[in-house]
Amino acid sequence: MRTDSSPGTLPAREHLPAAAAGTPVLDVVIPVYNEEKDLQPCVRRLHEHLARTFPYAFRITIADNASTDTTPQVSRRLEAEIAEVRAFRLEQKGRGRALRAVWSASDAPILAYMDVDLSTDLNALLPLVAPLISGHSDLAIGSRLARSSRVVRGPKREFISRSYNLILRGSLQARFSDAQCGFKAIRRDVAQALLPMVEDTGWFFDTEMLVIAERAGLRIHEVPVDWVDDPDSTVHIVRTATEDLKGVWRVGKALATGSLPLDRIARPFGDDPRDREIEDVPKGLARQLVGFCVVGGLSTLFYLLLYSGFRTFSGSQVANALALLVSAVANTAANRRLTFGVRGSGGAVRHQAQGLVVFGIGLALTSGSLAALDAAGGHPAHSTELAVLIAANLAATVLRFLLFRAWVFPDRPESTVIASHTPAPATSPLHPPLPVRAGGNHFSYDDQLRAGEAADRTRGDATMQLQPVRPTDTDPRDAR
Repeated sequence: MRTDSSPGTLPAREHLPAAAAGTPVLDVVIPVYNEEKDLQPCVRRLHEHLARTFPYAFRITIADNASTDTTPQVSRRLEAEIAEVRAFRLEQKGRGRALRAVWSASDAPILAYMDVDLSTDLNALLPLVAPLISGHSDLAIGSRLARSSRVVRGPKREFISRSYNLILRGSLQARFSDAQCGFKAIRRDVAQALLPMVEDTGWFFDTEMLVIAERAGLRIHEVPVDWVDDPDSTVHIVRTATEDLKGVWRVGKALATGSLPLDRIARPFGDDPRDREIEDVPKGLARQLVGFCVVGGLSTLFYLLLYSGFRTFSGSQVANALALLVSAVANTAANRRLTFGVRGSGGAVRHQAQGLVVFGIGLALTSGSLAALDAAGGHPAHSTELAVLIAANLAATVLRFLLFRAWVFPDRPESTVIASHTPAPATSPLHPPLPVRAGGNHFSYDDQLRAGEAADRTRGDATMQLQPVRPTDTDPRDAR
């Protein structure tokens, strides 16, 4: 149910209303490979916990990644004994491949997964999925690196985990704290738009999904977890680390070249106050000021270096003009992309031409300051020249920002804003009613899972066919 709000308040996001229905709210996937020993106690413990604490209907799906031991037999036995358990077999290895196949076919509005060793304390499961049910967040992850987390593991794994997350922060500008914790959840409508853009089929699947979601502006909720390391883990650390680094390079390259169509999933899930026109609050002003200050600071340093270099073989006026011209071109290009978010080559020449007009105004200010200094002091020291130029550039910077915002890069008309969307009615098919858990919760969706696995094998470059998901869209797999 949506609660409308006045223009001066934060809008409510879409909540999945609680009501009787025929599908589970939560589908927890457990990807396994040769886990004949741990699978049964894990599933029974998870089922007991959900039956005791989770207020809605649920399902547990065992995703067998081409196991060669008796794991398939154990899975089928658990499916026969427990009504809420489903078993699914993939003939190819890969945790990411298994998650994509099951999540793509699931009819539950909330999808989650956890590792079979249950290293994460299950008391964090309800806090993990609660913000997804409420509509507050789009994805949720457990974090072992949050300050309030309680973690027991060796120094080797601790070092590897923290180093990996530092690499993500430094290379991909990731802001989430823990990409590798095997404890995550996502809304089904979000997954339908996000999964076709994720290429990895192994351990890097989680990281790639989170990076794309974060860059697209989706909200990621983090839950501090209690976590105890499994000393018998079968994960090959060196091979996994190598594949992860390859994935970081691939995703970083795709982001740098703009080959990921992030605009297709940017903010389609619920209202975002940044998309609203609020009276007397200039849209994006705070972010633009920060970006402009950063670009301006770097441009000033660049300008001073150029000026000092040109001053060695020319007069102050010539050095100032050359340094300001070169730095102005770079400044306009940087502000165009980073401060005002204009991408692509369209209008670039016009923007540079307008930037040169702004450059002329700055040149007049700085040249006039130098002329006044020469007239007052005859032969001023180089340090005095720099001080006067800094003051003149600060004045020119304020004027440059105002001209950039109002003339060179004005706000685009609302009809061209890619992120705008139409709010969904409460009966949207992508936000089905949440069924309260009851007995006899036995649903067959093996055919859907097979179709999901087949789609994964023939997926190819699925990002080219991806259509933006809107709250008013219908799901062809939903018969209601």
